[in-house]
Amino acid sequence: KGGSGLGFDFSGDKDEAQYNRIKDLVNQELKNYFRPEFINRLDEIIVFRQLTKPEVRQIASILLKEISVRLKEQREITLGVTTAFEDKVIEEGFDPSYGARPLRRAIMRLLEDSLAEAILSGRVHDGDNALVDIDEDGKTTVASVKEQVLVEATR
Repeated sequence: KGGSGLGFDFSGDKDEAQYNRIKDLVNQELKNYFRPEFINRLDEIIVFRQLTKPEVRQIASILLKEISVRLKEQREITLGVTTAFEDKVIEEGFDPSYGARPLRRAIMRLLEDSLAEAILSGRVHDGDNALVDIDEDGKTTVASVKEQVLVEATR
């Protein structure tokens, strides 16, 4: 009933209308706060929409692929991650208010740190196939696996 709908998730035209209202409010507030001379020096003012979970999933996929390529180039290690691991990264890295930064931190903590420990401890060697998963306690596991297992896990 009434109200601006701020803080609620809308779809379609209502979502677009809400975004336009917020954009107008932000622009008005900028005009109230900054002098016209300063605002005139700006080429454009952009108001970003919050990321959605599917968008965060796409970003996570890109970031994981970058790490996989870097690992292959530097150590000849083929990286595979399970769906459970991807879900854990997204769960811990999804915060619509902060964009993709928490996602990067989650990947660093869950993947890069665990992978470095596995390499340093000798569980994974140069040229291996490494599979990253989440165990029943919710902790990251890294194991050296045969290529067939890696292909099946990453489908």
